[in-house]
Amino acid sequence: MPELFDKHGGFRRLHSFTLATIIQLETLRFCRRFLTHDVREREKKSYDPKGRQYDQMIQAARSGRQNIIEGSERSATSKDTEMKLTDVARASLSELRGDFEVWILDKGALPWSAHAPEAREINAVSLDPAPFTDDMVHESAKHALQQRKKYARWLDSDDDAVVANAMLVIISRALNMLKSQIEAQGKAFEETGGFSERLTAKRIEARERNKEPSPECPQCGQSMRKRTSAKGDFWGCTGFPECRGTRPY
Repeated sequence: MPELFDKHGGFRRLHSFTLATIIQLETLRFCRRFLTHDVREREKKSYDPKGRQYDQMIQAARSGRQNIIEGSERSATSKDTEMKLTDVARASLSELRGDFEVWILDKGALPWSAHAPEAREINAVSLDPAPFTDDMVHESAKHALQQRKKYARWLDSDDDAVVANAMLVIISRALNMLKSQIEAQGKAFEETGGFSERLTAKRIEARERNKEPSPECPQCGQSMRKRTSAKGDFWGCTGFPECRGTRPY
């Protein structure tokens, strides 16, 4: 029988989480570099008078990363919740991708083609496995920054269109990873069931294990069941009323 609680909390080893961390950090950096509320800086950067675009992009990036964390932690007791939160992470990053896409369009340009050399090169970047031991938070952050260096050539560009295009490719890659995660989570749910289902099975197993052994009916040989009458407890045949065999309890 499957374990009652699923394994959970392993999100720091996921490539999707590493990319989501990079995406959140780089969205913060992008907005600080290329968005401004100051009309005097209007000629140098894009003008966001009420800060709405800044806030929405930051929140979408944050939601992508945070929902991966929450989904992973909730997987112990709810595979359904894990799948839903992973899907929320995917939806949030899709929203952010839309912002970067419109940013490029607003400049009168087009996003890179998937066949463009730059897009191919970014997609070809291989992420290293997460070499964690016992210092997960520190090592996870260090790992994300090390992986970020592989994209530095594009992310550190002074051309905001280059940075936005690079973010589009990185976000799309993270979305594909999250899609695969949801499919794997669904398969695990199909094979082992949910927490409530396993909890019921465990309770039935415990009840059967602790159930008092019953004797055989002296008349028909079927198992007997404990019964109660005005005179006290006794064993009665499970074939009652066809069989009225009894034994003293």
